[in-house]
Amino acid sequence: MIVRISGEGQYRLADDLHGPVNDLDDAVVVAVEADDEAAFKTTFAALLDFVREKGEPLADDELVSSQILIPPADTTLAEAEADFTGEGLIPDPA
Repeated sequence: MIVRISGEGQYRLADDLHGPVNDLDDAVVVAVEADDEAAFKTTFAALLDFVREKGEPLADDELVSSQILIPPADTTLAEAEADFTGEGLIPDPA
């Protein structure tokens, strides 16, 4: 799965990481829906860190379509309300 963090770059995540990254995405949705700023900051940072740490960065000249687009690290809770709803950014694994 190819994940883009807006403003940073793309990362290749192994298929077996779909469940864990989806769980983090779901946690962000819960924080956003609860309008909990502290929980949002913590869970969103954890999502970004997971992708950065577990993903393999793609070279700048490697052109691959992203399956998942994550907003930039400086996204506010108010901005996140548009993206993190329902299933969130990452659909449940099939």
